[in-house]
Amino acid sequence: MLTHPDLQRLPGALEASRTSVELESRALRGLWERNEGALRVAVEAIAGISGRLVVCGLGKSGHIGKKVAASMASMGIPSFFLHATEALHGDFGMCTGQDAGLLISSSGTTKEVVEVAGMMRLIGMPVVTMSSNDTSPLAQLGCANLNISVERESDPLNLAPTSSAVTTLVLGDALAVALQGLLDFTEEDFGMRHPGGALGRRVLAERGFDHA
Repeated sequence: MLTHPDLQRLPGALEASRTSVELESRALRGLWERNEGALRVAVEAIAGISGRLVVCGLGKSGHIGKKVAASMASMGIPSFFLHATEALHGDFGMCTGQDAGLLISSSGTTKEVVEVAGMMRLIGMPVVTMSSNDTSPLAQLGCANLNISVERESDPLNLAPTSSAVTTLVLGDALAVALQGLLDFTEEDFGMRHPGGALGRRVLAERGFDHA
């Protein structure tokens, strides 16, 4: 609960929320154009594997990474999220040389994420990175860096991962959609992955599949 909110400041707070929406919208301008080449390399690297896409991050980047991994899986790209700290304490055993990595860190310097990227490289996994700095330690370990940099974050302090979280999510979706475009992925395939939801049930029912 907020401590002693001053409702007299509500007009200013609402103006800050309007500015936040505008800044996050602005962060998307030119995002695809500046990442077109990196996206091509990333798609080719991930499409060439026989295993799964392992998405890894910490903090807010980790939360976005979980959504990216879930979207990939629902679109026919076998994928799972790996917590960077847990990976350094045994969970890295989930990875194989047949997998690829998608490592996320806005600064590109998050120690645990950089270490996991290095471990992935050691076992022969192609690594794609997402960071705001193409020369960061993390980006240097990837075959492609999807640049998630923003002019500024959208909160008044320019500190909270807001605008950068949006660019990370949008580029993750763009990567997933591009990979899905390489697959012979049908509505039936989508329905099979979402049988518990209204959309999945409708797709399956339209094609004569029963789901109890």
